[in-house]
Amino acid sequence: MTNFSTQFKDKDIFLASKSPRRQYLLEKLGIPFKVVSREVEELYPAHLQREEIALFLCEKKAAAFEHDFFQPGTILITADTIVWLADRVLGKPADAGEAFSTLKALSGRRHQVITGVCLRSLQGIKSFFVCTDVYFKELNEAEIRYYIEHYQPYDKAGAYGIQEWIGYIGIDRIDGSFYNVMGLPVKALYDELLIFL
Repeated sequence: MTNFSTQFKDKDIFLASKSPRRQYLLEKLGIPFKVVSREVEELYPAHLQREEIALFLCEKKAAAFEHDFFQPGTILITADTIVWLADRVLGKPADAGEAFSTLKALSGRRHQVITGVCLRSLQGIKSFFVCTDVYFKELNEAEIRYYIEHYQPYDKAGAYGIQEWIGYIGIDRIDGSFYNVMGLPVKALYDELLIFL
């Protein structure tokens, strides 16, 4: 069996994400990587649904890197996370009012967090997705306002971070990967990287 520490020694792994949560989670896997980014407009065709949206966007992010970026051993990781509630996407809120409306919509209901991940190298592309069901308790207005005032929901799909105060007091249970809700399904990513190598 190959030793874990040597599996990635000839690979140059890049995470194309400004998200501090994704960077933190990939770091915890113990895999050396560098952070890169390209500006990509997160627009998608209107007919796409659920995981189709997340996969389209992570592949769009991977396609933003020119062919010359890739050398032998280069592996690029891109990801996109969406929140799906009642047949619609809940994106990142533009302001406090939108954050309040989003959290009010999630209150007392089940929603799905879906992350699409794309691996790209000179050898090819592999995309996959992970879906987690999240169940919120009934949130009162004071709880929602406290969270918005004391935390930063504006860079988060669905206007919340499960690892923050709202996750501690508001989430009854989840079915699936906790880390997927944070923004990166690390177990699935690790498994897919070992195959992709």
